[in-house]
Amino acid sequence: MRAENSGVNLLKSPVRRRILGLLHAYAGGGQDGHGGLTAAQLADTLDMHVTSVRFHLDQLVDSGLVIVRTVRSDRVGRPHKLYLAAPGALPAAPEQNHTYETLAVLLTSVLDRAENGTSLTAEEAGLEWCRLNIQAEDIPPATTAGQWLGKIGRMVDVLQEWGYTPDVATSREGRNAEVRLLNCPVLPLARTDPAVVCGVHRGLILGSMRQFGESAAEVTLEPFVTPTMCVAHVTTSPPFESLRRPVTPPPGSTP
Repeated sequence: MRAENSGVNLLKSPVRRRILGLLHAYAGGGQDGHGGLTAAQLADTLDMHVTSVRFHLDQLVDSGLVIVRTVRSDRVGRPHKLYLAAPGALPAAPEQNHTYETLAVLLTSVLDRAENGTSLTAEEAGLEWCRLNIQAEDIPPATTAGQWLGKIGRMVDVLQEWGYTPDVATSREGRNAEVRLLNCPVLPLARTDPAVVCGVHRGLILGSMRQFGESAAEVTLEPFVTPTMCVAHVTTSPPFESLRRPVTPPPGSTP
């Protein structure tokens, strides 16, 4: 895939983000009740020349963020093309609409700093979001499995705010949490640029745990274990305290 057509680079253009937003908003309507919008309709709404809109649409289609279908009309004339946001290109639920825009801002900041000669990785962008949006807590690292899993639960709440539906399993006496990330809110973008998008998500997980007092937490991410699921492993190394009470021998027994 050409670099200029990658999903991340497309986020640099506010016009393309507006096009995606319009296609998402009109997903249930559109011309002749088929859903989607034509290039002419988009051009009229955006007050742009239709040729310019088609240029942006072609790149969005190439990246997989937009799909196009040809619809024949009952009226005389050539078939027309309808453009629709690909499933997952924008969050479906109204309360999750911030996810795509927030990710767009983060990734745009990564690209802008790279072009200006400063270094900021996608993971660092996720870490920075956590520093700005999650209050740091001056609390010690977890010393029991329950304390650790409590912080894992709070991190899961952060992921749910982003639109995920995480599922958690534990191992190593609770020190390793396997977080299965389902329903990625930006799935087509993750498929075109997994290293960048997954880097942001790893930063979100790691940054959340750091804000909750777990500076030594380690995170590894397995993208696309299934076509719709990634898996994050969140681990703490220090051993937990034993909560077992010493056994007191009964009176009269021999030690």
